[in-house]
Amino acid sequence: MVRRKKRDPKKGTGKKPKGSGRRLYTDENPKDTVRIKFATVKNARATVRKVKRVRKSYARKIQILTVGEQRAKVMGKKSVAKVFKSAKAGLRRARNAKKTKKKRFKT
Repeated sequence: MVRRKKRDPKKGTGKKPKGSGRRLYTDENPKDTVRIKFATVKNARATVRKVKRVRKSYARKIQILTVGEQRAKVMGKKSVAKVFKSAKAGLRRARNAKKTKKKRFKT
């Protein structure tokens, strides 16, 4: 009896297929990926600019910046982590300002 290896699905299912060499968090759509650079403060600022202009939801932007912040912290790059943290705070301020502005116009 010959066993056939199951092929990986084309679209992401969120799980690694049994017997597959793929890891859990595979990048199913690489065109949609936002690359994070955090080697220097300059790289971090460039990443923040990219995240702010990309068409993603607020939650996804916060998630991307959090990943950058956490990785920088683990590597001991406090100044880089601070750049990501302040960018998250800026996004939150902008979103809250937008919400309060909407609220004022409703009433």
